[in-house]
Amino acid sequence: MAKVIATISLKGGVGKTTVTAGLAEYMSAEFGQRVLLIDLDSQINLTTMMISEERWLELNTNGRTLATLFSDAVKGTRYFRLDEAVERGVSPVKKVNSVDLLASSLDLIEVQEDLSALRVEGRVPNGGTGFLREAIEPVLDFYDYVLIDCPPNIGPITLNGLAAADAYIIPTIPDVLSTYGIPQIQTRVRKIGHEIGRTIVELGVVITKYKANSAVHRSTAMRLRRDPTIQHVLPSYINEANSVAAAAEFTSYGTLRVKYGNQGQFDQFRGLTMDVMTEAQEKIR
Repeated sequence: MAKVIATISLKGGVGKTTVTAGLAEYMSAEFGQRVLLIDLDSQINLTTMMISEERWLELNTNGRTLATLFSDAVKGTRYFRLDEAVERGVSPVKKVNSVDLLASSLDLIEVQEDLSALRVEGRVPNGGTGFLREAIEPVLDFYDYVLIDCPPNIGPITLNGLAAADAYIIPTIPDVLSTYGIPQIQTRVRKIGHEIGRTIVELGVVITKYKANSAVHRSTAMRLRRDPTIQHVLPSYINEANSVAAAAEFTSYGTLRVKYGNQGQFDQFRGLTMDVMTEAQEKIR
């Protein structure tokens, strides 16, 4: 059965989505893993990294996104069809051939507001956090990993992502503002784990956009490593690089090295992928 890992940060701009996409592509191309990507963020950045905007518009128009799943939950309808919603063989990198996608939608903004209202009124079962896990359960045996890109908040859509996950990672830039939200994430994950009756494992913090020549970055990374409340800081950092930023664009690439950069970035992402897979194998039961 797939190991389900959520990626979450309460601070935007930390490279959360790029990390999620990179992990999936490296798991596929470098390690032969079958991966399902789930984009819960209404900004649809992960979706449009993996498929063209034209293809996304077609999926969205035909109700083949996660907005339909959560809209069903709000309205009591049954329009969502998992087999139709899973977009197979995504990624603009030619050597990536075993990554599938459940696409996001801008409509999640409105759906989340409706779902929040129902949660407050107590009109959804189990606080409305189990819709995603129930939906993907039938396909978990088809994948080695499921990676969930959560929105940068603790709303009901994010809670569905966490409740569906076996474990989570927290990408962060090593500066004061970006790391503020880590304790809040840990607390909320423990709470939802208690609510659903199982532990959601913290695999570790992922250092992103790292600048080795920055005293702030060096000292913050060291502080995180020494912080007893943080389970683990994954050893592979992702450096600040133009090529990594450009990887967010949906453009055809021959290899991962071309997409993410060949001045150390390829090895950093490969190392991070190995870190995550190692932690997952050891900690997810």
